[in-house]
Amino acid sequence: MAGFTTNITICMDSDLKAQSDRLFGELGMNLTTAFNIFVRQSLREGRIPFDISLNQPSSETVVAMLEAEGIAKDPAVKGYTDLDELFTDLKV
Repeated sequence: MAGFTTNITICMDSDLKAQSDRLFGELGMNLTTAFNIFVRQSLREGRIPFDISLNQPSSETVVAMLEAEGIAKDPAVKGYTDLDELFTDLKV
């Protein structure tokens, strides 16, 4: 597939570009290389090489997740590292 190169123009949010430049720089590449990897993998697999979905948690799930996070961070809530101790406390 090697041959002549061509320029393309991609429009994206400037913050998104800055974030991707940092990430890809840490990975030892630039946005052009990352895009080429994406396109080559798409062609290899005959599809977008990752799942794209709208599987977002419901508002009820978000509330439950925030509640669980609050409980996990609450110093008044006892935590367990020993299952026997947990089961003993559950029997009370």
